[in-house]
Parts: sequence; C-alpha cells; structure tokens
Amino acid sequence: MTGGPVVGVDIGGSGLRLQAWYAAGAGPVRTAPGVRIGSTGIDVAAAVADARALLDEERATGGREGPPATVVWSMRGLLFLADRTEVLRLVREGLRADVTVVVSDAVANLVGATGGLHPAAVVAAGTGAVAFGTDFATTWRRVDGWGHVLGDVGSGAWLGLEGLRVALRAADGLSGGSEALLGAGVDRFGPTESWPRQLMATLDAPERLASFAPVVTAAAPTDPVAAGLCQRAGQGLGEALLAAATGLGSPHLVATGGVLVDGPVWSALVATLAAQGAQLAPARGGALDGALLLGRRLGEEGQLPEHPAYLVVG
Repeated sequence: MTGGPVVGVDIGGSGLRLQAWYAAGAGPVRTAPGVRIGSTGIDVAAAVADARALLDEERATGGREGPPATVVWSMRGLLFLADRTEVLRLVREGLRADVTVVVSDAVANLVGATGGLHPAAVVAAGTGAVAFGTDFATTWRRVDGWGHVLGDVGSGAWLGLEGLRVALRAADGLSGGSEALLGAGVDRFGPTESWPRQLMATLDAPERLASFAPVVTAAAPTDPVAAGLCQRAGQGLGEALLAAATGLGSPHLVATGGVLVDGPVWSALVATLAAQGAQLAPARGGALDGALLLGRRLGEEGQLPEHPAYLVVG
C-alpha cells in the first residue's frame, strides 16, 4: 500500500458522502447526489464519477497527491439493484485505490453504529429500511431492505406512502382516512390528482415519499390515524431487528436513521423490543463511519472478514 488516505464512500437515497482519513485525522465530509436508479438498476458509473470529482476536490483543497491506500464503497441496493463484481470493477478503475472494498450499507451501518466488528444487529431506517445481524464469521442475516414497493417497513418512504394512502382515503370519503394528512399532502404535493404522476412515475419517488414522513410523525400527537402509522412503523422496525439478531446469542442491538429522530416511531420501536426483553445500545455512528472504520481495520490487520454478498475486497 501507499501512504495515501483511507477513503470512505457511502451512497444512499438521500445522497453520496465521501470522507478521507489521514494519519492526522479525518478530512471534511463531501457530498453529491444519491443513488440514481433506472430500468437496469443503480447507475454505478454515475456514482463513481461523482465520487471521483469529490476525491479530486479533496486532493486539490488539501494539496495532496497520489491514490488512496484504501477505498471502502458502501452502497444501498448492493444485493438487488447492482452486480457486485461490476461495482467492484468500476470503483477500482474509477478511484484507483491500492485496495478497494465494496460493502452493503447494512454492514457499514452495523460497523459504524457499534464502533467495531462485534456480534451485533442493527436496523437502519432512512429513506429505506433494512435490518442486519452478523458475528462476522458464520452468521450474516439481512431482514427486509426490499425497497419501497415491496418492503422497507418503517422507513421514511414507507411512512410517507402510508400517510398519503390514508390521506387519499379521506379524500375518497372512506373509513380510516386522515383529514389532517390530506390537507398536509395537498399543501406539499398539490391536487391529489397530480400525486400518482409525481410519486409513481419519477426515479426519485422513494425520496419524495420519504419527504412526507416528518409530516406524519408531526401529526401523530393530535391525529390518531397518523399515530397508528408511527406505531406500525416502529413495530415493524423492531420486529426486523429482532429477526436479524436470530442466532447471535446476546448481540448488541442498535438502531440508526432519520426516521428514528422523531419520537413516535422511536417509542414504538423501543416498546416492541421491551416486550421481548430486549433493549437498544446507543448508536455510535452511521454507514460512513463504518466504511472508514473498515478501511482502517484493513490497513492495520491486512484483512477483513469477507462475504460474497455483503463484503468483498479486491
């Protein structure tokens, strides 16, 4: 390896973030647009180009030259929306590090949240939602992460979608609707007749749906329908976390993500775990922190626990 930095890249629905770690400490977090998903899956080449531009910016600002020693590429959708071998090739060729690591964002979230490679399970609830548990040896278990159409229960996109569904029930005069969320939905997205085109026919539909999730959580204290959705979200996240921890003995349980910043979903998650005699440990960081930690661990020990689906070194 060269004396270059460890570079962590984390790509999710809300954006791409890149950070370099030098002997003297971490550089600034640099950002670009998030995942672009088309008919063939994730546009990895576009993400690599964005990361390359950020890395060039990092070098120019810091007056540094030469390739990174290690790049750890953490990406949403690695299992279903991209070819891992192709991702590794594109990242390796585009960022030209001595060593390239491609890792599922579920694993990076777990490492960042626990601060190490320990037996643990994490549920990450941002635009999407996935739970993951591993001992970094024989057990690697993912739960959900199926995307906003098929799953991601408790995510921002899920909660926003469910909020808009009950808003439309109110518009149609059906039971179980929410007039409060209907009014809020019209304020945000315009007439209900425009919602399908905005929220079903655009590439950024998950992000648009997730933008409505804070409206749902804010309405929960005064709207029983919104409160019920937040309860379902927290319960779904808790069930996924417990399922991901199956077979791990007494693992650390952690939870991360923007959806959990708001009280109703967090409270329902904690209550779901408590009912099973489990509780959360504090989360120490996120996926970008995990990517950097994996890169530093590789530099110190010369290897990482690999898995063909979740963590590949090349």
